[in-house]
Amino acid sequence: MRLNELDERIVHALAEDARRSYADIGAEVGLSAPAVKRRVDRLRADGAITGFTVRVDPAALGWETEGFIEMYCRHNTSPEDIRRGLSRYPEVASASTVTGDADAVVQVFASDMRHFERVLERIAGEHFVERTKSVLVLSPLLRRYSAGSPT
Repeated sequence: MRLNELDERIVHALAEDARRSYADIGAEVGLSAPAVKRRVDRLRADGAITGFTVRVDPAALGWETEGFIEMYCRHNTSPEDIRRGLSRYPEVASASTVTGDADAVVQVFASDMRHFERVLERIAGEHFVERTKSVLVLSPLLRRYSAGSPT
């Protein structure tokens, strides 16, 4: 389903802050609160909006160590198998299948090196993982689309 311009503006407003009132969003996009609610309800029913969630700054949890793990999976591992396996780790901020040698790249936040190492060991021990390769972030330089404020 492709959104029209008005629905896109509503979705962007909700993506910035899902707790905004329909009246506040309506004032921004030029609709009444009931009209915004009807559109949001339709977007949810159509599957364009799949849910609402909270975004947490990893540092608020004491997770200031960041790393990326390249995952090399066993033959016939589906993206859904990877997603399902990684969804059990609260330290995993994002995971994507990628081109190149690795099958997926996983972004992990941890409290310290030992915590990162434990998460890496648990992920490497998943039945679908053949091997991993990891790197630690020294200094984030640019984050345009992060969950928190830009760094």
